[in-house]
Amino acid sequence: MMVLVSYDVSTTDKAGRTRLRKIAKECVNYGQRVQNSVFEIDVDYGTFLKVKDRLLKIIDNSRDSLRIYYLGNKWQNKIEHFGVKETYDPEGVIIL
Repeated sequence: MMVLVSYDVSTTDKAGRTRLRKIAKECVNYGQRVQNSVFEIDVDYGTFLKVKDRLLKIIDNSRDSLRIYYLGNKWQNKIEHFGVKETYDPEGVIIL
């Protein structure tokens, strides 16, 4: 299932900058950064519940914002991309 995760973290203090790095690192572990604070994560539902739980433990609900968009399994028809960054296929061939 494809999920879009976006976040806005208050970075006015050191704790906020730390939260920002932790959220980005958690998202990088499971998905692809498509914009500065936006990730596409293509995992099964159980794995995503774990990711969501970790993210919710990191953010400060009184200062930060976390948005999750569930695009489902037929996500290909729900995403359009325009501009300079090439899109990617998370289900495609991976070369290591």
